[in-house]
Amino acid sequence: VTASYNLSRNNAALQKSLSRLSSGKRIVQTSDDAGGLAVSMKLKASINRMQGVSNNIQNAVSYLDVQDGVLQGAASIVSRMAELKSLSQDVLKNSSDIANYNTEFKNLQVQLYQISQEKFNGVSLFAIKATGGSTNAVFGGGNTKDNTVSIYTTENGSSGPIVSLSKAALLSALTFNSTDVKTNLAFGATGKTLAATSGASSVDLSTLTVSFFTQAIENIASLRAENGGAVSRLNFALEQANRTKANLEAANGRIMDVDIAAESTRLAKYNILVQ
Repeated sequence: VTASYNLSRNNAALQKSLSRLSSGKRIVQTSDDAGGLAVSMKLKASINRMQGVSNNIQNAVSYLDVQDGVLQGAASIVSRMAELKSLSQDVLKNSSDIANYNTEFKNLQVQLYQISQEKFNGVSLFAIKATGGSTNAVFGGGNTKDNTVSIYTTENGSSGPIVSLSKAALLSALTFNSTDVKTNLAFGATGKTLAATSGASSVDLSTLTVSFFTQAIENIASLRAENGGAVSRLNFALEQANRTKANLEAANGRIMDVDIAAESTRLAKYNILVQ
């Protein structure tokens, strides 16, 4: 009877050891360590959320990369506009020559407007609403603001740190007060814009001075700097998210993963006892 009892116990221990080695887990059944299993489940959920956060941050960086590419293109267009303005002021150019420069200038205005409507997976890259009060005109739709995109940088979601990405106000950067070179951020009724929906709604070269283009390039440069600052912050947030995920995985492993060396020794022990 004693031999049969011991054989039964050793055989059960052998099977459990085999289960642990075959699964790689120290906790095969809830009864093995109920408290440890509960902690592991919560850690695993956090790890999965951190992976989602990491993916979201990388997508946000891609969003900003595309945005910066468009801003770079806008700067090139404004530079060409400034060049056209300078060429049109040549005293050796006749009215026909100036009209040709103006034709290209108007086409470039349309192109500027078109690139300001670019989207990233259906999300606008640039602000399409005014930032002022209800009395100001807007770039599209009603007065509801649509100027930022929020990115959660921890597994706590909205209750944790949030990075708000600015949808660069490209149209604002290209819109000027008729009596002032400075940017008219509210895009008021008296404003002039370098970006037009069509040739009919565009302005002529003769109505703008060189200083308008200089300010426009400076505005775009500021938008690119803002973009670069956001990318830098997101890169640090991504590193932190990946570090946190790695540490959580290590903590979960210490709870759940079996000690191969120790368990192999136990397996050999119980195998001998069963024999």
